[in-house]
Amino acid sequence: MISFLLTFRRLFHGIREAFHMKNFQALLSLLAAILLSGTIFYHQLENLPWLDALYFSVTTLATIGHPTFAPVTTLGKVFTMIYIVVGTGLFLSLIGYIAYALIKQKED
Repeated sequence: MISFLLTFRRLFHGIREAFHMKNFQALLSLLAAILLSGTIFYHQLENLPWLDALYFSVTTLATIGHPTFAPVTTLGKVFTMIYIVVGTGLFLSLIGYIAYALIKQKED
C-alpha cells in the first residue's frame, strides 16, 4: 500500500510539473474540447444519456472501447472513426508530456 501511495504521489507531482508547460496546457484544452464534442455528439445523435456518452468518449480515446455499445447511424460511425484518429493522438501526446515531466523530475 505504501508503494502505491508513493507512486501516486510521484504521478501527481509529474502532472503538476507538466501543467507548467504551455504545450501540455494546450493539449489538455484540446482534449477537453474533443471530449465535450464527443459527449454532445453521442448524446444527440446516438441517444445516449449524458454520463454514458462521456463514458463512451473517454473509453474510446483511451483505446479501451465500450463492450456493448457501437454507433448505429452512418454519421455516428464516420464521426467515431475520425474521433478515434484525432482524439487518440491528443490523448497519447498528453500522456507523453506527463511521462516527460516524470523523467525530468527523476533527473532533478
